[in-house]
Amino acid sequence: MTSDEMAGLAAIVTGGGSGIGLATATLFAERGARVGCLDLDPSTVPEPLIGLRADVTDQESTSAAVEAAVERLRGLDVLVNNAGIGAQGTVEANPLDEWRRVFDVNVLGIVRASRAALPHLRRSRAAAIVNTCSIAATAGLPQRALYSASKGAVQSLTLAMAADHVAEAIRVNCVNPGTADTPWVGRLLDAADDPDAERSALEARQPMGRLVSAQEVAAAIAYLASPLAASTTGTVLAVDGGMQGLRLRPRRQ
Repeated sequence: MTSDEMAGLAAIVTGGGSGIGLATATLFAERGARVGCLDLDPSTVPEPLIGLRADVTDQESTSAAVEAAVERLRGLDVLVNNAGIGAQGTVEANPLDEWRRVFDVNVLGIVRASRAALPHLRRSRAAAIVNTCSIAATAGLPQRALYSASKGAVQSLTLAMAADHVAEAIRVNCVNPGTADTPWVGRLLDAADDPDAERSALEARQPMGRLVSAQEVAAAIAYLASPLAASTTGTVLAVDGGMQGLRLRPRRQ
């Protein structure tokens, strides 16, 4: 990829205030794009990125932020639906209100942002939507019933959207990160009885033996968003250190 492959493009990244979202927005800007970061707390968004407050669980808030971003960016070519929250527990553990909350953010948040963005994307010659999904959509992980269900919905929604909008020249793809070194994972580790042991366990379950970085996920999102990937739609791109596809023999002691 070239350093200016996104020159002239305007992009919105939800959940762009930290972690994968901020890494993605930063990379887009480095490659020439004008970028708006939508977040509940946009105060941490540095220039030249444009930080805008948005609550993806509220259509009015989301639509207003998208409209404000489009005005300041002078159009819209790329939407990255990255806002999301996590959850731990078996199917019995999380109260139903938490199930509703996680789906409201992780799934309906994509619906709200996409609905607000699509009228603008239809005017673009390089329109793309990239959804941040998860390895949890395709691998059975312990203590992740609610989170996995929401991300399974994100993957299915991605494929359906790709089919719906391909005739409009709007590409829709998703990335499936493995366990990434993000603030949310950091909080999980801090809450563990033995944070060092928990981190080692998370690293060990990925064949590469380490957590995925936010920058690595951002690079995959940038590929899917780039005009250089003009024939790529309906694709699920795993960035998981081989977790989904590799079955390695146990190492000899």
